[in-house]
Amino acid sequence: MAPEPQLPNEPDDDPEAYVGLARQEAEERAGGRGWSTVRSLPPGALITMEYRAGRLNFEVENGRVRRSWRG
Repeated sequence: MAPEPQLPNEPDDDPEAYVGLARQEAEERAGGRGWSTVRSLPPGALITMEYRAGRLNFEVENGRVRRSWRG
């Protein structure tokens, strides 16, 4: 049997803490806290749903983070 893959560690960070921040501030903070990828999306954007360890997603409306989630 093949060994289980080692997933990169994710920062010990609460995605909800980014809600309400300006997009640029949220992206800079996430990078500083160790997220390897930060993805900012408009509301209703079509995205793939694969989970990527180390990625933080933002739904941004009017320049502010409206929703944030891992993967």
